[in-house]
Amino acid sequence: MLLGLPPARAPRPAYAKMNIESVGMLVLGIESSCDETAAAVVADGAEIRSSVVASQVLTHEKYGGVVPELASREHLRKIEPVVEEACRQAHLTIRTVDALAVTEGPGLIGSLLVGLVYGKALALSLGKPLVGVNHLEGHIHAVLLENKMDRAAGKPVREAALPALTLVASGGHTSLFLAAASPHAANPFTYSQLGHSRDDAAGEAFDKVAKLLALGYPGGPVIDRLARHGNPHGVDFGRIKMKGNPLDFSFSGLKTAVLYRVRGTELAREAEERRAWRKTVERPSLEDLRARCSAATLDLIASFQSAVVEDLVARTLAAADVCRVDTIFVSGGVACNSLLRQRLVEAAKHQGFEAFFPSPALSTDNAAMIAAAGYYKLQAGERAGITLTAHASFPLGTR
Repeated sequence: MLLGLPPARAPRPAYAKMNIESVGMLVLGIESSCDETAAAVVADGAEIRSSVVASQVLTHEKYGGVVPELASREHLRKIEPVVEEACRQAHLTIRTVDALAVTEGPGLIGSLLVGLVYGKALALSLGKPLVGVNHLEGHIHAVLLENKMDRAAGKPVREAALPALTLVASGGHTSLFLAAASPHAANPFTYSQLGHSRDDAAGEAFDKVAKLLALGYPGGPVIDRLARHGNPHGVDFGRIKMKGNPLDFSFSGLKTAVLYRVRGTELAREAEERRAWRKTVERPSLEDLRARCSAATLDLIASFQSAVVEDLVARTLAAADVCRVDTIFVSGGVACNSLLRQRLVEAAKHQGFEAFFPSPALSTDNAAMIAAAGYYKLQAGERAGITLTAHASFPLGTR
């Protein structure tokens, strides 16, 4: 327990075994774009010294989604102890970090401001350099960071080389980027957006369907686990068709299709019974929840997940083919989905691509990815001034 906070998610134990000598730059990363208050210390953009994430799941669970005002209040309460704990786990003091990197967008503006203002105040008071990092760029660097650590630890993995087609899929974003190395020292990475969600992001669709069926929050993990007990072909949702850019995503129609399958049926009554039952138990187990789901509900869940994953895989492979690259990165909270990992790895291998996923701890929102991305900006000479501000909408790269 961290100073009375919910249990923090730490990186895998293997991280602590890496050599901690000859460090050139220690970057303190701060992430607060949505409902996770996170801080991490990363050395030279390639080694996680500490990674602390304080979750707000218990705060937002009863609402079935993130409440922005509550999220910003929780960030205010947790930001200082989380940063202190990240420094403690890295065996250093705040004064001994070399620089700071903070998320400046996109995200909930109130949440972003908490981390950004705190980071600016620290940098100013300590006389340390500061950079702002795009949250989506951080997710891309999560793949590069972990791949560097795995190879440094002697694991038999291939290098996650650029250029790479990158799918960033989470509760707030579903986007495709071409990430490439740049020969210009002032801008070591370039990003071109190839497609994005026009409405609900993939993770948002998971959350809304879970709320409709009274399965709990966050929706992605519970749907992933329950779907294993259903028939993914039990409900035919058809293919998601897009006008215009074929690499764009749209999941609101699929979410609405689930609503129409449920409304006015036995499934709706069953969902209401689950909703009433959930109010009587503090933390229901997956087994208890599954016992209160009929075969028809489990088939609906499995088919919905399969439709989302099928669309993500198809558009990602199509984008990789268009870009003529053979490397695919997948990051963001939805990258934790077991079916997505399985199907994309299999499909990529079949078509001659190689897919890279970060571990779950680095797929979801964390500050290590912000520190890693910030390191390269700092190395390139980038510095943020006192005018650095938060952006609810913050495009990455060119379109």
